[in-house]
Amino acid sequence: MPEVAPHILNSVLNKHAIVRKIIAALHASLEIYTRSAREAHAGATDEQNKAENKYDTRGLEAGYLARGQSQQAAEVMQAIQRYETLPLRAFTAKEPVDVGALVELERGGERTLYFIGPLAGGVEVESDGRSVLVITPQSPMGRQLAGQKQGAQFKIQIGKTSESCRIAGVS
Repeated sequence: MPEVAPHILNSVLNKHAIVRKIIAALHASLEIYTRSAREAHAGATDEQNKAENKYDTRGLEAGYLARGQSQQAAEVMQAIQRYETLPLRAFTAKEPVDVGALVELERGGERTLYFIGPLAGGVEVESDGRSVLVITPQSPMGRQLAGQKQGAQFKIQIGKTSESCRIAGVS
C-alpha cells in the first residue's frame, strides 16, 4: 500500500471530524423539528382548536405548521443519511472544488473556511478553533466556487456587491 503524505492524511481526518460535527448539529435540529411537529400536531387535533365558525382557522393553521415541521424533519433526516455515506478524500491543489472539499477563502484580509456539502447549507460547526460554514454547490457561493482551484483569484458576488477573493487552500 502506498504511503500517504501526512498533510493529506490530516486533511481527511480533519474532514471526518467536521462531518461528525455536522451530523451532530443535524441530529440536534432533527430533535427540535420532531418535537415541534408533535406539538403542532397535538395542537391541530386539540378539541380547543375545533373551528367555531367558517372563519376560525386555528386548527387548519396548526395542521399546516405540523406538516411543515414534519417536512423539515424529513429533509434533515435525508441530510444526515447523505453525510453518513459521504465519501471523503483529500483534494490536491490542482483539483477543482467539489462536494467534500474544505475550502479556505481569503477576502478582505480575512480567511474563512467552507465545507462543500451535499445538503444542509448554512450549518456552522467549529473545527480546531475555527468556524466552518457548510455551503452546497447549489448556493450562490457554492456556484461561484465550483470548478475553481487552489490559488484562483476571482470576484465573488455577495448580494449586490462584488469582492475580490482568493482560494487560499483546498483539501
